[in-house]
Amino acid sequence: MKPCGWLEWEAEQARDWISRPEAGDDKYSRGVLGVRTGSRDYPGAAVLGVDAAVRTGLGMVRYLGPRRAATLVLQRRPEIVTVPGRVQAWLLGSGINSTTRSDAVTTALRAALAEGLPTVLDAGALDLMSRAIGPTVITPHAGELAVMLANEAKPGSASQIAANPGEWAIRAARLFDVTVLLKGAVTHVASPSGARLTVSTGPAWLATAGSGDVLGGILGALLATHSDQLEADAASLAPLVATAALLHAEAANLASAGGPIAALDVADAVPRAVAAFLGHGIDPGPRPTR
Repeated sequence: MKPCGWLEWEAEQARDWISRPEAGDDKYSRGVLGVRTGSRDYPGAAVLGVDAAVRTGLGMVRYLGPRRAATLVLQRRPEIVTVPGRVQAWLLGSGINSTTRSDAVTTALRAALAEGLPTVLDAGALDLMSRAIGPTVITPHAGELAVMLANEAKPGSASQIAANPGEWAIRAARLFDVTVLLKGAVTHVASPSGARLTVSTGPAWLATAGSGDVLGGILGALLATHSDQLEADAASLAPLVATAALLHAEAANLASAGGPIAALDVADAVPRAVAAFLGHGIDPGPRPTR
């Protein structure tokens, strides 16, 4: 049962938060996402996030991570740009370990945050949340949120958070003054201004390695395509975050068709999920009940 005050986010609402390119658009007006993800130990996180971002519908991705990860990204997606330049949003931290990252990586992450652009903070960049000055969404699972809360007045264990994710998502949004996407069987999106949105349509097969990296790419793309709107209206962030979670879930449904999936399968299905939401006659697939 959904807690009182939470709204289940649906495709009819999500379609209004997906940008459609127009005849006069170019790659810059369609949104440019900067990505600092991946590491020597987890280069695949970069590939998954970048691939998902490209398939969500933006003009350009700049990948600025480690050399090996950049090589793998370019092998998968040769259109990716790997030199610094203008970006309109950032995806930071996927596949990075906050306890082992180098000083150079930390400096680069801090520099991105200092730009004040719409930002997705994931995994190994969550500890830098206090440095974010632009519209920011954090994407922890229960264990990561427990670590973030460990030094607060009312910490919570991973099991406590998993048992009552809505309450803890609200608490984290108020405490940290950022929008929170708390991953789980049901995704909870909470903002400091009071938005309370859930997404519960993904298949259980979505609990697979790299799934969160794909979600980060989808979310980063939506922030890049709506950067001007976010600058004018910070309340736009919560529905964008919920839309990303719903696209992720529906892409998983399309990829699965009732069977097992891997994370890259989900990324491959994102264009079909986008097309379905925009009303191009494609069934977004079954919606499992929980």
